[in-house]
Amino acid sequence: MEAFTTLTAIAAPMPKPNINTDDIYPGLVPSGVAKKFGPQTFTDPKLMGPNAFANFRWDAEGEPRADFILNQPPYDQAKILVAGANFGCGSSREMAVWALAGIGVRCIIALSFGDIFFNNCFKNGVLPVQLPQVSVDALLAQVSGPLDPHLTVDLVQQTVRGADGRAHDFVVTEYYRQALLRGLDEIDATVATRLDQIAAFERGYRDQRSWLSF
Repeated sequence: MEAFTTLTAIAAPMPKPNINTDDIYPGLVPSGVAKKFGPQTFTDPKLMGPNAFANFRWDAEGEPRADFILNQPPYDQAKILVAGANFGCGSSREMAVWALAGIGVRCIIALSFGDIFFNNCFKNGVLPVQLPQVSVDALLAQVSGPLDPHLTVDLVQQTVRGADGRAHDFVVTEYYRQALLRGLDEIDATVATRLDQIAAFERGYRDQRSWLSF
């Protein structure tokens, strides 16, 4: 998994609240999408990008819809989303995160997230940042207006900065923070952070069951 330390990138405003996982990765997509990008976009997690927001991004023929924010320059190059509250609510489909990662999204900023989606982000190298609504609104105004739409997300310092230079502080659970900083997936992170606990358990298990051979 690619490490995440500091990211400076274009941020796209998506202020609508309650964008759910079916909006992000729909169960049914325009028929032209499968024809254009191939069936592997439904089976390979690394190739699911075309399905991200498919019913908003593409028309029936699989051509880009000009009215969707992620099809409009400069937001078609966005690696950060500044979103409305409760982003990623709904079903637990991990494909929603795979699809977002597939279009290059590395960070999502919102007041709140669907719980399962929130955890799935960390497991797939995407940083979900929770900020107070006043901070989200300030960032939305910056990236929506005439100012530079770039934001800098610093996971080391746990800050987000926009063109005005103001720092918006956030907090990430240390386990997930270290995993992202070091580019560790869930298994590697568990081994790296809890190796002593695992070794102690194994010793105790063997001592209590000395009649078993390991």
